[in-house]
Amino acid sequence: MQWNIPGTVIPVELSQDPHIEERIRGMFLAGGMMLGQVAAVTGLELYTVQNWVKRGFLPAPVNKRYSLEQLCRIISINMLKDVLVMEDICGLLQYINGDLDDDSDDLIDDSQLYFLFIRLAENHARTRTPFDSDIYLDALLTEYQEPVPGAKQRVAKVLRIMLTAWAAAQLKQKSQLLLNEIREN
Repeated sequence: MQWNIPGTVIPVELSQDPHIEERIRGMFLAGGMMLGQVAAVTGLELYTVQNWVKRGFLPAPVNKRYSLEQLCRIISINMLKDVLVMEDICGLLQYINGDLDDDSDDLIDDSQLYFLFIRLAENHARTRTPFDSDIYLDALLTEYQEPVPGAKQRVAKVLRIMLTAWAAAQLKQKSQLLLNEIREN
């Protein structure tokens, strides 16, 4: 089954899931990504990413290079923006990471959150059952080390919301395709 890595324009076979994290991490072997590269990966306009930095949705790049964590935050926002309004996305991220342009208060690193989400989304795409997703999510979080008590529950809630929003976006896209078919006939 072919799909795009959530939040990106990168196509991948669903059976290649274990390699998605490696593929994204490999983009940082040169020490970061330039704005044009971030835009190419996400399909976003350059000014959109710059605006998100200006509005404090993520820290500013260092020496004009975006880190893996920043890219994962951008990808997560991009993935969620089709279903959730920006204020809700920021609220969701603040729920687990406090001040969005300060990494020191994070309950989970943005890349760790995104890669956990990728595994959860891949499982959901295969099974299409919400109950399996909850069981799988619990298994995914067994190795997560809580920096403060209750952090694991917060991260699990955010991942459930991300999965639900992503699945809703998939359904929205599918219904638009079906509507287009009707229009063409």
